[in-house]
Amino acid sequence: MQALTIVPGQQGSLQVREMPEPEPGEGSVLVQSLAVGLCGTDAEIIAAEYGQSPEGESFLVLGHENLGRVLNAPQDSGLVAGDLVVCIVRRPDPEPCAACAAGEWDMCRNGNYTEHGIKGLHGFARERWRAEPDELVPLGEGLAEVGVLLEPTTIVAKAWEQIDRIGSRAFYQPNLVAITGAGPVGLLAALLARQRGLEVHVFDQVTDGPKPDLVRSLGATYHAESLADSGLKPDIVVECTGVPAVVLQAIGCTGTDSITCLTGVSGAGEMLRVDVGGLNRDAVLENSVIFGTVNANRRHYQAAVDALQKADQDWLGRLITRRVPLQEFEDALKRRPDDVKVVLTLPEA
Repeated sequence: MQALTIVPGQQGSLQVREMPEPEPGEGSVLVQSLAVGLCGTDAEIIAAEYGQSPEGESFLVLGHENLGRVLNAPQDSGLVAGDLVVCIVRRPDPEPCAACAAGEWDMCRNGNYTEHGIKGLHGFARERWRAEPDELVPLGEGLAEVGVLLEPTTIVAKAWEQIDRIGSRAFYQPNLVAITGAGPVGLLAALLARQRGLEVHVFDQVTDGPKPDLVRSLGATYHAESLADSGLKPDIVVECTGVPAVVLQAIGCTGTDSITCLTGVSGAGEMLRVDVGGLNRDAVLENSVIFGTVNANRRHYQAAVDALQKADQDWLGRLITRRVPLQEFEDALKRRPDDVKVVLTLPEA
């Protein structure tokens, strides 16, 4: 079968290659891959910034945002042939640490977890793959066209869960939310904020293309200026860019008792002049909370399913701006001005 693979740490090694069918030892459920979303993590792995092959393998199958259809499953698995499924990306570390043992592998304490298409496990950009039933999240057929958005939705489902938990420390009555970045994660964060009935403002640089209209279609406000220039003092900020200057604004341009959630991963090395004393003074005197979040566990996948089912399916479909066959991966990786989410597609068996 065909698979999109890379040799981690080796630039220019991305290729579609033939590889064997998945071994039964990889999981008792055989799944036909339908779609794989591309994101910044994939771009960084392709650029040889990180990535780890499975033990004993020289290459890594790319792709962690996934959607598939069950081809064969054990009778007692709760799954049948034809079911639409998404596989959970991160798997617990083998010890396991206390967090992984509690089903909170997204909070792994020792870093020995594995991740499909990223660290130590093959990804889903291949025609077929296997998993165990407890790794799979079933989707209704109504999400067949947009189910590949589930994994990025889990990121913001976890973010909002953590925001709500932090807010419950004391009086909590948020109204104004700022989202920095109108990429897929930012737009999905805005979707979940609007589903909570909050006033949402999304900040990005572009002034045309699909992003401003996608924001407005949610009933949110789109800003091409910076959060600092807007003069807003949000109760909640969800930072989705990882751009250091934007992160700094997300931390510093907030209201009293605010919560700032950082979801974007920054590259190291960019130096900025920061009034640390001023930031600290404001954070202390205004009871501010700043926290980071990454990945998701099973309950976040279920929360993401619920959010996608409630959403306008046409709006979700507009997030996927290009669907490209696996064999044309080079075209999929060429960034276009109107791209929001680019998805690799594989034909159904």
